[in-house]
Amino acid sequence: MSSVTVRVPAKVNVQLSVGPLREDGYHDLVNVFHAVSIFDEVVAKEAEGITVQVNGKWSDQVPIDDSNLAIRAARALAKHAGRSYGAELIIHKNIPVAGGMAGGSADAAGALVACNELWGLGLPMDDLMEIAGDLGSDVPFSLIGGTAVGTGRGEQLSELPTGGTFHWVFALANGGLSTAKVYAECDRLRAESNAEVPWPTLNDSLMEALGTGDAYALGAHLSNDLQPAALNLRPELGPTLDSGRQHGALGAIVSGSGPTCAFLAIDATHARDLAESLTATGAAHTAVAAHGPVQGATVI
Repeated sequence: MSSVTVRVPAKVNVQLSVGPLREDGYHDLVNVFHAVSIFDEVVAKEAEGITVQVNGKWSDQVPIDDSNLAIRAARALAKHAGRSYGAELIIHKNIPVAGGMAGGSADAAGALVACNELWGLGLPMDDLMEIAGDLGSDVPFSLIGGTAVGTGRGEQLSELPTGGTFHWVFALANGGLSTAKVYAECDRLRAESNAEVPWPTLNDSLMEALGTGDAYALGAHLSNDLQPAALNLRPELGPTLDSGRQHGALGAIVSGSGPTCAFLAIDATHARDLAESLTATGAAHTAVAAHGPVQGATVI
């Protein structure tokens, strides 16, 4: 096999509960991931060394040196296999960069699956998940997709059943937000308020809404503990969220660490109309309709 193409989805966090700051600098999380139909494609081709090139909407914002997470994933896979392998990775970018939708993690997951096929390793998903967990908290979910709750740093996953398809609109912002800066701002705001930070727990009502496919109930229970920090760093996101609510969104939330804003719609038609309204009124530079849950990294 001389070339393998893998399609890998973006995610939205329908619940992101952030516990107290730990001594190691991380936080314990309850993180409900939901994979949506905005996809990157990762192509792996035979080559001597491991390199990456990127094309698409945000290609100029993606590093192509050793800091690229897809390169790190391919190298970690080769190390796990105990041999020296090569691959030219080509990423077709559609997921926003630093947008709170796990675009870099998606590309890492895509690289793991593509190189596993290209090199004929035949490693099982459990092995890929172990490697993914070492690469980053969101990478394991990008492998499996669907809907899942992540605990620990978010990498310990349990799949969640969903009772139907949910329809979303994502308002894509100009410029990204550093996840580390958003967490640091969250910690600063908490310290400033001097309030006790509770241990994160899974929202049972949200779980029920996912299980029954009830979009109205899900919209009422969307939550993100990082949202105040993201809004503090990017105040313009507040009017975007308000506009989505005014145009009938069942729920409006900053996705992950932001700055992408996610809006839950009633159905596909409502999602399309909501996306058009957000762009027509100038509330969003770009708004994209999508649905979920969808599969994780998949060879196509």
